[in-house]
Amino acid sequence: MKNIYKLLFCLVICLQNCERDDICAEGTQTTPLLLVEFYDINSTEDLKSVPRLTAYGENLPDPNPPESEGPKTLIFNTNTNALALPLLIGNEGEIITSRFVLEQNTNLRLDENDTTTSNTDIIEISYIPEFLYVSRACGYKSIFTQLNVNLEDETNAWISAIEIVETTIENENTVHVRIFH
Repeated sequence: MKNIYKLLFCLVICLQNCERDDICAEGTQTTPLLLVEFYDINSTEDLKSVPRLTAYGENLPDPNPPESEGPKTLIFNTNTNALALPLLIGNEGEIITSRFVLEQNTNLRLDENDTTTSNTDIIEISYIPEFLYVSRACGYKSIFTQLNVNLEDETNAWISAIEIVETTIENENTVHVRIFH
């Protein structure tokens, strides 16, 4: 009987020392991705898929080291009208720049009769990170303010225009940038 009381006493002590913050809940908002949607330049309210889109991030951390040091592919040869981009996190309050290569009509040359020519554009995204405390278990998350997006000059750009919808990135379920093509 003494052992049962000891066990119950230990269980009560353990439960009192565990706090709700010891586990980061699955639905907790963390650092958001930049959400980009693609629209038809001729009908600016209509979503338009980018054919065979491949997206690379320059200087992104490798999620599976020690792979090659080349650019990290975010999506590959996919028809899509939306894209979620991870942004680099630097020092709080400093302007950070992330660059992404967006390749339309990715040419794999798997078929010798394929005459499709890929077209590559580079977008440069600048912003200022801010760190927000979430909880003891989740730690901090970053939000990004003063968003600015530029298309690198190119003579044969497939991207026609870029519109910033939200200048602060706090939620990855909200569209932040619209790209017209």
